[in-house]
Amino acid sequence: MRITGYRSLATVHEWGRPVGDVNGVVTTGVTEVPVLLLETDEGLTGVGLGGHADVERVFPALEGQDPRAVTSLYDRMLAHVFKSGHGGHVFATIGALDMALWDLKAKIAQEPLWRTLGAADRFVPGYASGLDYALSDDELVAFHGRWARRGFTGAKVKGGLDVDRDVRRLAAVRDVFRVNSERPALMYDVNECWGRHQAVRLARQVEERVELTWIEEPVRRWDVAGHRAVATGIRAAVATGENLTGLEHFRPLLAADAVGVVQTGAVWGITHFLRVSTLAFGHGLPVSPVGYNANPVAHAAAAVPNHLVTEVQDLAFPVGLRVDQEIADGGIVLGDAPGLGIEVDEERIVARAASGGWSLPSGPHVRPADAGLRLAPQAR
Repeated sequence: MRITGYRSLATVHEWGRPVGDVNGVVTTGVTEVPVLLLETDEGLTGVGLGGHADVERVFPALEGQDPRAVTSLYDRMLAHVFKSGHGGHVFATIGALDMALWDLKAKIAQEPLWRTLGAADRFVPGYASGLDYALSDDELVAFHGRWARRGFTGAKVKGGLDVDRDVRRLAAVRDVFRVNSERPALMYDVNECWGRHQAVRLARQVEERVELTWIEEPVRRWDVAGHRAVATGIRAAVATGENLTGLEHFRPLLAADAVGVVQTGAVWGITHFLRVSTLAFGHGLPVSPVGYNANPVAHAAAAVPNHLVTEVQDLAFPVGLRVDQEIADGGIVLGDAPGLGIEVDEERIVARAASGGWSLPSGPHVRPADAGLRLAPQAR
């Protein structure tokens, strides 16, 4: 079997609520979902999800190759664009192609990817996360009630500007999940909005009033000294890594003992997650992938020994994607469909032609000018 070509689609995810974080909110609740289809000469197609703006430049590294050689092809893609470095559209494109390659590999074996990767159990523990910054307190409670009814015992709350508001919302979410656990896990994500001058002080203010499992991205993603200061200055673990790419970005944080929960961005692909997990395992640390549409990295999470918990962001899937998994019993129950278990209904996607708002100037992917430079917290 040989790789012969690719096709690019764009669908949307309809959240049914505004989504975002302290950096911005998509008020329409509709976000774009890029879909990459990797074609072979035997008619089998691999599915990859995530941005792939540089696919025209990266694809020559795969053309004519046997898709079963996934890890070698991953390194071949990195070598093909090594002058561009491990970041941005380049790394995202490699991640989408890598995901499609793993989908193909498992489809060739006629088994779900979690089995191809060596997992013994189809269940992946999860925590609820709603990209919930714009929800009112009542909406937040109602939203998490749905997760509690599905057996979840922990959740992540977005915040960072107003710690009093954040504490109130964290406590409310904790109370929702007490139906399943006396001490639910609470994750607090400030999305890099604090500066090193205030991070420890503000984190302490929060955890003096509510028990945190971890605080996520308290300072800029590359700030080793800042993460180390927070890690040694509070009781909760520090989690970070979703916006890091090459392993060279992770090593300084791990070497400095500046992170307690190693995260990975699901959009960076399966091989990236596996390699970051191995690096974390070598440091005695757990790994946790962030959420993404259709939860594709959950297959790899089921197969690594140090997986802690996977972020799950919604109970529905993007338009035109049928996904063989169930959100139940406090996590993701993966199915038996070959590969990632994702079927693409191209006719439905075309019929629902629409654009999302994730990358709008007001959205969460645009950093505010005063982020990390505020003297005191402020409501927004």
